[in-house]
Amino acid sequence: MNVGVVAVQGDFEKHLNSLRATGREGLNLTEVRTPEELASVERVILPGGESTTVGLLMQRFGLGDALRQAASEGMPVWGTCMGMILMAKEIEGRPDQYSLGILDVTVRRNAFGAQVHSFEDEVSVKSLKDGSEDFASMGVFIRAPIVTRLGEGVEAISHYEEKVVAVRQGRLLGTSFHPELTEDVRFHEAFLDL
Repeated sequence: MNVGVVAVQGDFEKHLNSLRATGREGLNLTEVRTPEELASVERVILPGGESTTVGLLMQRFGLGDALRQAASEGMPVWGTCMGMILMAKEIEGRPDQYSLGILDVTVRRNAFGAQVHSFEDEVSVKSLKDGSEDFASMGVFIRAPIVTRLGEGVEAISHYEEKVVAVRQGRLLGTSFHPELTEDVRFHEAFLDL
């Protein structure tokens, strides 16, 4: 299986390490920076980072259009924190910010406050795989967004203090928190199975 992690900016190396830690055989990992590199993978992760900067770079180098096209053709895409912001159809209070518009949600940036308000706490996650049980995971929230509107076909799979912090829409996954910053690789395993 060929899996990519967008490596324009952000914590992409942590996602690569978590994917390796799944122990999945036959896993080929690619740092994706160009449309050509995206074309070589079957699924892709958009990591955390700074959404305005990454959005501008993706737009400039054509990666955004390529990601939009790949998602429309059924490629599984998972966005963590900034990645979920970039995937969102709408960003509260930021109508001019670049986004891919592939995940039918509205997000609010920095919903828990500034960098100094970052925190870790347990979150309950609805199973991502048929027949599997729900699970608890450590949520690492760093200037994290929340989902304030769910479009048709979007399922909330995790809440924190009654705020939606993880969603699934078909083969698209978005999390406010950073599973790659923990030892728990169940999100990565589930993404590989989408």
